[in-house]
Amino acid sequence: MARYTGADCRRCRREKMKLFLKGSKCESPKCPIEIRPYPPGEHGRGRTKDSEYLLQKREKQKCARIYGVLEKQFRGYYEEANGKVGKTGENLLVILESRLDNVVYRAGFVQSRDQARQSVRHGHVLVNGKKVDIPSYRVSPNDIVEIRPKSRELTPYVIAREIVDRPAPAWLEVIASQSRVLVHNLPARQVIDTPVQEQLIVELYSK
Repeated sequence: MARYTGADCRRCRREKMKLFLKGSKCESPKCPIEIRPYPPGEHGRGRTKDSEYLLQKREKQKCARIYGVLEKQFRGYYEEANGKVGKTGENLLVILESRLDNVVYRAGFVQSRDQARQSVRHGHVLVNGKKVDIPSYRVSPNDIVEIRPKSRELTPYVIAREIVDRPAPAWLEVIASQSRVLVHNLPARQVIDTPVQEQLIVELYSK
């Protein structure tokens, strides 16, 4: 399975904003973007001309990096969103939000989406009582997602319970004491707080 193996903090610096890829480190003074708030590389401090294409490309890259999706899969999500009724950009964000790893992250069971993907792959997550080890699995309304009972006292989940102070979105109902979350429905665009201008992504792929 293809995956990114480089430094996550370089991705934040390239987008000139925190993407919250490293959990608690992103909130600390040690966050690299606090120290070097410019893109990596020898030309990182140089001024670049932000063309229309560059803005569209950067927005697509930012969105893919936030959700931890590589180009081929992201393009597939876009094509699926484009075939649905409604606004393509909003459909795309709903698809990304409904990924199982994102739900685990949104529920506050882990500190980052990287940890969420690892938790799913290692079999620590149940959906409606059954183990699901595919991070891209898409949840549906009324699904119950939870950390497997035998795994709840593992160090990463204990730490997350103690330090994660991230409010769950309205479309999820979290039962923290049981490490369980009920998916009430799929989110509408107005409740998705991902800092992305999805219309730029649509314009990029529409060319």
